[in-house]
Amino acid sequence: MKVLLVSEGEHEQAGALQTLVSRLSPGNFEFESDRVSRDDIHAYHGKGPGYFKRAVRWLGEARKRGFEALILVIDEDGRTERTTEFEQAQKYEKVEMRRALGVAIRTFDAWMLADEQALTSVLGSPIPPQPKPERLTDPKRECRRLHDDSQNQMALREIYACLAQVADIGILEARCPKGFAPFAARVRAL
Repeated sequence: MKVLLVSEGEHEQAGALQTLVSRLSPGNFEFESDRVSRDDIHAYHGKGPGYFKRAVRWLGEARKRGFEALILVIDEDGRTERTTEFEQAQKYEKVEMRRALGVAIRTFDAWMLADEQALTSVLGSPIPPQPKPERLTDPKRECRRLHDDSQNQMALREIYACLAQVADIGILEARCPKGFAPFAARVRAL
């Protein structure tokens, strides 16, 4: 299946998101990645739900480019309307396109904090269980702190890619029930 994988940041784009998707639905995927913030692909201005419009615009773009499915993940960043709007776009039937839309609560980085055994393995030093990842004010800062305190010299984006390979998917779903769990269910449904 030819899949357009769209996300916000370098950490997702460096392989972590693609690895998670491949582990969730080990099908025969052919991925192409893109950034959600491309200047030439934007939501129409005006009144109404901007993130719903953005998701629908990406659905149309994926269809226009000949993809069979769209996987789109954004950060919630404390703006709860993003989740509601992506849920509406997930159910939107006017554009025929398989899709798995996800909103990481608060950020994609929270998913990387869910499994302390994976963190310990990748960072090379004992990492205690982290507080509920979706309730952290700044998961990205916490990931940086854990990285800085470790002996691991890899870039943070490489660490995320490694974490995506070894993290226990069940733990990610249990510890990130508002963001990762619904996204995982949508990917499996593809």
